[in-house]
Amino acid sequence: MALISSKALHERAKHYEKDMVKFARDLVAIPSFPMQEGRLVKRIAAEMKKVGFDKVKVDKMGNIIGVVGKGKTKIMIDAHIDTVGVGDPKAWKWDPFKGKYEKGMIYGRGATDQKLSMVPMVYAGKIIKDLKLDGDYTVWMVGSCQEEDCDGLPLLHIIQKEKMKPDYVVITEPTNLKVYRGHRGRMEMKVVVKGVSCHASAPERGDNAVQKMSFIVQEVTKLNVRLKKDKFLGKGTVAVTKIECQTPSLNAVPDEATIYLDRRLTAGETLKSAVAEIKRLPSVKKFKGRVEVLQYEAISWTGLKVGQEKYFPTWVIPENHKLTKAMVKAASIALEKKPVVDKWTFSTNGVASMGRLKIPTIGFGPAHEIYAHQVDERMPVEHLRRAAVCYAAFPKILTSK
Repeated sequence: MALISSKALHERAKHYEKDMVKFARDLVAIPSFPMQEGRLVKRIAAEMKKVGFDKVKVDKMGNIIGVVGKGKTKIMIDAHIDTVGVGDPKAWKWDPFKGKYEKGMIYGRGATDQKLSMVPMVYAGKIIKDLKLDGDYTVWMVGSCQEEDCDGLPLLHIIQKEKMKPDYVVITEPTNLKVYRGHRGRMEMKVVVKGVSCHASAPERGDNAVQKMSFIVQEVTKLNVRLKKDKFLGKGTVAVTKIECQTPSLNAVPDEATIYLDRRLTAGETLKSAVAEIKRLPSVKKFKGRVEVLQYEAISWTGLKVGQEKYFPTWVIPENHKLTKAMVKAASIALEKKPVVDKWTFSTNGVASMGRLKIPTIGFGPAHEIYAHQVDERMPVEHLRRAAVCYAAFPKILTSK
């Protein structure tokens, strides 16, 4: 592309490879579970300032935002910096917080999913400065918090509470350097059924809530089979993920039973339609089951109370959209070949930007998603380098006429 020298971009990214590796190892070495991201935010802020970002701020929720440029078009590039737990530490070949670096690979919790995406984002800012790729755009490099607990929540906070609304959003969750243009949505529900307790020696005197619920579970299983399919996103699904009951003792008939449902939403499915499907199940109607969408509430690492309903809408951006085309061009420069265009299997912060707020959103990230939430998570250094090229080239490509 005439506007941007591919050779210069790759040379700059290669020049900063050692810096990126050091930064990446530092990030892995700092645990950053949801609501405990403070130390990591400070380390990221230091690197942003070191490479010359125009502005670095931490918002009230604790998300870090580095600013490059002062132009009209606002582009948000997001990486969530919180991680899941490590599970059994003995299952790991290496200490998950050592930041092990061997044969071009960095290992540790969050290496794949996904705080190490911050590394090419930060150095893309440096490359933009070095190569004078400034244009009529402003880039917000965002390190978002608490995504693992509630995807989309941090972007909703930034956009709605901090009043920083972008024109476009890039999600840097792992794509194995492919361009991803959407994913299924999801939501969490519960169904509660009441009964009447009695002594278990004479169960006919009561009304067993668990037995009632067993009919609902069977109907949920059958519902899953007939849910809608979409050619690109795949099939909607529903699964019972937890069941519990309330009973006075193990010698008593339960007077209340609850099931929890994980509902994956394909194109055309919404919160309203998914709740209605459950309410229409014959046994839910017969036993007067109560259907509720779960709520998320928490206190961020800064002490801010946050929350929302646990509904995360489906989103897809067309393959011929301006944003998709721009990312394909930027990724082509980074990969030195045309990228694959596909979708995520899991959920991302895109549920907020495009799912709820209809802001055009696209995805491109380093690492392969199959390693997310696994032991021995990993990040190829080559991916860091190529992703930095992509993120540096992208704003100029998007805003060029």
